[in-house]
Amino acid sequence: MIKKKNASPARAKRKRCWGEGDPLMAAYHDEEWGRPLHDDRKIFEFLILEGMQAGLSWRTVLAKRENFRRAFDGFDPKKVARYTARDVRRLLSDAGIIRNRQKILAAINNAQRFLDVQKEFGTFALYIWSFVNGKPVVNRLRSFSEMPARTPLSDRISKDLKTRGFRFVGSTIVYSHLQATGIVNDHLVTCFRHAGRAR
Repeated sequence: MIKKKNASPARAKRKRCWGEGDPLMAAYHDEEWGRPLHDDRKIFEFLILEGMQAGLSWRTVLAKRENFRRAFDGFDPKKVARYTARDVRRLLSDAGIIRNRQKILAAINNAQRFLDVQKEFGTFALYIWSFVNGKPVVNRLRSFSEMPARTPLSDRISKDLKTRGFRFVGSTIVYSHLQATGIVNDHLVTCFRHAGRAR
């Protein structure tokens, strides 16, 4: 009789704080959410996506992510910053993305402001990580009821971004962005992706 191979002990014991039962969300949880990002293109991607999420579920945005990547030139801030009224019309007619004029205009505006920050700091990553002295904030949350929607850190960054002319960067959106880019690690302590656990 041939014995079936058992799943590795590490994989069998893996526990996620969210995403179970949804392959798309589980993959995002396992591979991206909370991982420290220093790549400006990826940081800009999340800036656009988090702005698009306002009032919607992250699942909705994630399902349209590849459509957004195609529509927004691979999330290249230099290209998006040059978008014209013709591009706005193109995006508004694209059924594969979230067709909200204010969010689309904000994305173009934010690309221009993103480039301004790059000129000032060298990279946007250096700017955004300077708020935490280059080190991720690792929280020790035990339940989702402990997870804040905003913090004094996100309030401060939101205020600074608004001063620089960014739009759709309220404190709640900024906090989601910090979580997505790993500036804040909000994986629950029981999650395998929490600090000190398997990566």
